[in-house]
Amino acid sequence: MAKTMPTLHSISPAKHVTTELILLSTLTCPHCGHQATETMPIDACQFFYDCPGCGKLLQPKAGDCCVFCSWGSVPCPPIQQQKRCCG
Repeated sequence: MAKTMPTLHSISPAKHVTTELILLSTLTCPHCGHQATETMPIDACQFFYDCPGCGKLLQPKAGDCCVFCSWGSVPCPPIQQQKRCCG
């Protein structure tokens, strides 16, 4: 089960909706296919990730803000919230 954190999104001044923020994402290495489930930071972007399978350094694809948006099963928390990421 994915680790989640509730957050509020404003719809209008009088209405709010609660959504679940998914904090776990499975990274898949494009070099060896190794998969590892990691907890995403909610206050920073993760630009690099060392694959435990082959040791290669993963980086975001061009146009993506972080390794989770490029190689993860779930995009990073700011993108989930439709906010700008730090990339």
